[in-house]
Amino acid sequence: MTEPDPAEAVLAGLDPEQRAAALAVRGPVCILAGAGTGKTRAITHRIAYAVRSGAVPPTQLLAVTFTARAAGELRTRLRKLGAHGVQARTFHAAALRQLTYFAPRVLGGGMPEVVDRPLRLVGNAAARLRLRTDRVELRDLAAEIDWAKAVLVTPDDYAARARAAGRETSTTPDTVAKVYAEYEQTKQRAGQLDFSDLLLVMAGAIEEYPDVAEEIRARYRHFVVDEYQDVSPLQQRMLDAWLGGREDVCVVGDANQTIYSFAGATPEHLLGFPRRYPEAVVVRLERDYRSTPQVVELANKLVRGNSDGAKLTLIGQRADGPAPAFAEHDDEPAEAVSVAAQCRVFIDAGTPAAEIAVLFRINAQSEVYEQALADAGVAYVLRGGERFFDRPEIREARLLLRGAARAGADSDDGAKLPDAVRSVLSSLNWHAEHPPPGGTARERWESLSALVTLADDLIATMPEAQLPELVGELDARAGAQHAPTVQGVTLASLHSAKGLEWDVVFLVGLTDTTVPIQHATTEAQIAEERRLLYVGITRARERVALSWALARSPGQRRARRPSRFLDGLRPHATRDAAPKPGKKKGPAPEAADAELFGRLRAWRKAQADAQGSPPYIVFSDATLVAIADARPPSRAALARISGVGPMKLERYAEPLLAVLGGADPHSVDPVATP
Repeated sequence: MTEPDPAEAVLAGLDPEQRAAALAVRGPVCILAGAGTGKTRAITHRIAYAVRSGAVPPTQLLAVTFTARAAGELRTRLRKLGAHGVQARTFHAAALRQLTYFAPRVLGGGMPEVVDRPLRLVGNAAARLRLRTDRVELRDLAAEIDWAKAVLVTPDDYAARARAAGRETSTTPDTVAKVYAEYEQTKQRAGQLDFSDLLLVMAGAIEEYPDVAEEIRARYRHFVVDEYQDVSPLQQRMLDAWLGGREDVCVVGDANQTIYSFAGATPEHLLGFPRRYPEAVVVRLERDYRSTPQVVELANKLVRGNSDGAKLTLIGQRADGPAPAFAEHDDEPAEAVSVAAQCRVFIDAGTPAAEIAVLFRINAQSEVYEQALADAGVAYVLRGGERFFDRPEIREARLLLRGAARAGADSDDGAKLPDAVRSVLSSLNWHAEHPPPGGTARERWESLSALVTLADDLIATMPEAQLPELVGELDARAGAQHAPTVQGVTLASLHSAKGLEWDVVFLVGLTDTTVPIQHATTEAQIAEERRLLYVGITRARERVALSWALARSPGQRRARRPSRFLDGLRPHATRDAAPKPGKKKGPAPEAADAELFGRLRAWRKAQADAQGSPPYIVFSDATLVAIADARPPSRAALARISGVGPMKLERYAEPLLAVLGGADPHSVDPVATP
């Protein structure tokens, strides 16, 4: 009986296009991969097939990615496919590893200190020039220096290039150029490097030292580059130095998902790849396995509005789902309350909170959604906040787990890994029951619970795993900040949502001054804003809801308009129903409840005045309408009203029930300010 070919087994389950990509193991290869088309599956199976077929030695292949998280996922998948020994790193991590090795040869000494947070150095440079700057201005200056180095612009050339590129800076381009020059000199005097220097110095070393080039190119003969649409000129220079004129490179990307041009990324390397390598194999992945056909069609319609990019038309492979939802609201708090209420409904119906996301254009939009979700009793995770492994409870838990692993605590009584983890975490007063009350306590409980979930996941893939294996996995993830998911609705900016996916996605704040952002004025900038919304839509597996508010706060003039990107996407009824600017159209109770609604508003005003807040902070009009319509007779009935979460129930139940029972709202004592 013939033994099955281990390499052929890697190809099982691939669709025709993914299989074509996997079989193209040599030479220049360009994989144009749309959102949800199995891009990571295609490239990991390509690497695994190349390794297991013997076409490529694993130690001679370097896969570079855009984020540490993506590199961690790539390594995990390759291990499962039996492709051991392949290096998968970010550009900067690969360059750091190489430069650390070659530093004595090319720098004449040990490896310089790498500054991962250069804000202090930028501040020192500005101070030397006697410039008065605050923290916001320093961040802007640091971002401009990052951009300049990413596009290979020196301090001498910065001012002219910045003006030509239309860069918006908090000070003049000439001043930025001076700070940039002083920053470089300050760094050089201190013997330090920043992240961009890792690529600049390593690429320069390969270009300048033939022996370094020979050693690097002998070690790495095959390259895979993920998210190639977001590669900067500096990263391309690093890749070219590694290649040294060779053509054994595979690039993967989607020009429709280029969203980092502000940081120096350009899709031109991806779009121009077939011109640079006329003999390149080009594979198009367009079968979308992530999203329903309804979500796919919405994304396709949106991106057709852009004239740039390689046109990929997604083809939905899943069963039909619900149509995209569109909603218009009077103001941002009303929009947030509505979204939070829908999250509550989905969770109560069985959708895990971690499978729901609320995505916005800028981080400043998160606050109103944090408040609304908290009021609705919905746990949430703010993506981009404090890093998971930097949290005090996680640092403490890792120390305890490491100590237990060294002591062999998991082997004395034969406890399974998840039970051993639960036992260790119990010493931190963590218990598997429902989370404790209080925001901070709940977040701590959820963070520790994520470690238990990770232990369960590790057992699923490695049944014999014990505490030492878990500690090793945590160390690897901490190095890449590849945090396990905490159970909560995700709040994230559209940029930070890249590469992620959820069952239900709410795209909020879609007004014409936010998406596209107000400072996007050129055709290229507007096109990138459209791509950013495309990225948001394609994060959804089953449901996507798009919403906007006509005013920022209740009572303000409703002068906002829906995003121009929604033209041709939203139903005519939604567009036609949009009220005229300045004309108030809010929720209205039934006539029979109008008197009660008025008394509830009077009580709310008195309460808001007493606590020194706008009335909507107490309850939105929509919530008061729901209360007036339902007339809840008890605390339990009141808790079922959308917008009345545990915190507000605890604070306002007694006076609310009094007003509902007929009490004069002006005679009800306001609740003390918390």
